[in-house]
Amino acid sequence: MRVLVIGSGAREHALLLALRRDPEVEGLAVAPGNAGTATLADQHEVDVTSGEAVAALARSIDADLVVIGPEVPLVLGVADAVRAAGIACFGPTRDAARIEGSKQFAKDVMAAAGVRTATSEIVDNPAHLDAALDRFGPPAGEAAWVVKDDGLAAGKGVVVTTDRDAARAHAAGLLDAGHPVLLESFLDGPEVSLFCVVDGETVVPLLAAQDFKRVGDGDSGPNTGGMGAYAPLPWLPAEVNAQIVDEIVKPVAAELVRRGSSFSGLLYAGLAITSRGPAVVEFNCRFGDPETESVLALLDSPLAQLLHAAATGRLADFPPLQWRDGAAVTVVIAAENYPGRPRVGDVIHGAEADGVLHAGTTRREDGAVVSSGGRVLAVVGTGADLDSARAAAYGTVSSIRLPGSHFRGDIGQAAAEGRIRL
Repeated sequence: MRVLVIGSGAREHALLLALRRDPEVEGLAVAPGNAGTATLADQHEVDVTSGEAVAALARSIDADLVVIGPEVPLVLGVADAVRAAGIACFGPTRDAARIEGSKQFAKDVMAAAGVRTATSEIVDNPAHLDAALDRFGPPAGEAAWVVKDDGLAAGKGVVVTTDRDAARAHAAGLLDAGHPVLLESFLDGPEVSLFCVVDGETVVPLLAAQDFKRVGDGDSGPNTGGMGAYAPLPWLPAEVNAQIVDEIVKPVAAELVRRGSSFSGLLYAGLAITSRGPAVVEFNCRFGDPETESVLALLDSPLAQLLHAAATGRLADFPPLQWRDGAAVTVVIAAENYPGRPRVGDVIHGAEADGVLHAGTTRREDGAVVSSGGRVLAVVGTGADLDSARAAAYGTVSSIRLPGSHFRGDIGQAAAEGRIRL
């Protein structure tokens, strides 16, 4: 099997590593890739937002399977174009990808499916903003305001704050940019990311993970695309995991089928485990980053065969997934100023170490690997338990040199110390 992966982040680097372990994979290609993926796969320059261009590339390299990593190509219908070219594609249609592309669509689907989520209100007129803010957050007896961009925002369109002025400023900025605002009730409780491979109404869950969205230790500072993750979750009972699959993911998949928008790909449920049980924070239509790096580090089943089965309507026949024992921890090394405008162009030392996945990197003509984005590297450590996985990850982090870079020092720490309880 020849597989083409679309994307350029650490998620795609992790996908390529896992795909390479599958004995049926004979060739790997990636577009556009980065300095790290170049050692694993043939790299191609392509406009990943153009379905025609991606389909043409897949045809030219005789790809048997295309795996689309980022959400933007999916929301733009790139998977539709690949399928129309007669090539198996792991990734939902444009219609089904609205589960991430429009938070209002996702809310409508969840309501129809009877799935618990935060109460919400769409604001598309600045004149209605102040009254809407009065219905959420502290005025409504909640811990904080939750203000979201209704569309895609790379994980950085959300503000959770107790400061009304900050909530209003974020919402007003979105409205000024022509983006509808979603106000939500605050969901308290530890968060869970559960990835499920989905083919219509067939749902195969992967290991649950937890990511760290804030830039600083102790969940301080602004939201980012994700500063780290770990899997599995020692504090999440198996029955709660099963409840998420049976009462949330399967009903949503069935509702999408009912609407004629059957989902084929990776359905990612972001949840809060509240005192009343699991509730959905958001749905995404693709592998999450950085959770993917931790989850795939523990997968023993052949990934290419799994994704191909989903892409060709045969997921129900795939054998039960096999997992490695132990835990995996991913720590993101970010460029100076991230999540603001990042400093780029700095030489990275130590990026060739085992467990280092590349995200915002490129290779100069002189061979040096330099930073080219906000999240630069994702360092994965594995071990018998979270303590040893953390030690492995942070041991590698300490060997990497990137001027001005920063990382969180508390990824997986609370779970390792037994401080997360339901």
